[in-house]
Amino acid sequence: MTQTGLTVARVRHPLKMRMLTVARVERIAGLLARVTFRGEDLRDFVSASFDDHVKLFFPADPSQPLVLPEVGPDGIKFPEGAPRPAARDYTPRRFDAEREELDIDFVLHGDGPACTWAAQAAVGQRLGIGGPRGSFVVPTGFDWHVLIGDETALPAIARRLEELPATAQALALIEVPGAANEIALATRAQASVRWLHRNGTAAGYSTLLLEAARELALPPGEGYSWIAAESAVAKALREIMVAQHGVDKSRIRAASYWKRGAIAVHESHED
Repeated sequence: MTQTGLTVARVRHPLKMRMLTVARVERIAGLLARVTFRGEDLRDFVSASFDDHVKLFFPADPSQPLVLPEVGPDGIKFPEGAPRPAARDYTPRRFDAEREELDIDFVLHGDGPACTWAAQAAVGQRLGIGGPRGSFVVPTGFDWHVLIGDETALPAIARRLEELPATAQALALIEVPGAANEIALATRAQASVRWLHRNGTAAGYSTLLLEAARELALPPGEGYSWIAAESAVAKALREIMVAQHGVDKSRIRAASYWKRGAIAVHESHED
């Protein structure tokens, strides 16, 4: 594969708040709750990259109507006096423009506002979302794609595998609590998926992803590495790909999808 067509692009989108209604709820592998949202507000929704994130707004008081922030020239602003909803970032797992449907996969762990809401989500409930503000578009034309993450990265990894062409090679390392939490992953790519089971080790304290990353044998050609996990783990994985495997930093996207001891962390790791 030549360099032509391998330019990574940042694309901006107009920020919009949307109020959506739950159409379906599905439990997957004892780990995920897939919530399908519908609504006319999705008519101009755009998700150009597999690791886009939207901000979900959860009601501070479930007995009261959800109040979303307003988008203005200076950013978003919440109405004065209204209870401010909790907000968390999530990956759009699937978007169907024709049916005006959006799937969000929630990892059912902990007792935060997102997990608590997803555990009781029911058809007819309403939730607000904002974004995506933009997309980081990695071309599918690379010869190989490395995808590394824990269960919080599963929606993005699954979406990426689905969109890769048959000519691509994919190496995926995925850490989950146990074997029962593995999910089916559809792809046309020549994919090698290695599931890693913590088997009782607390999330964020396992070294399984680090050990597996060190053991990777990268294929020849032009490739791209994508990483998302707990903050310290994501940083360490990025360093392994650079220092041990010689991957150029411009060909790695590493992100913290969460951080031990912190709330609502979502950040990229770049030099």
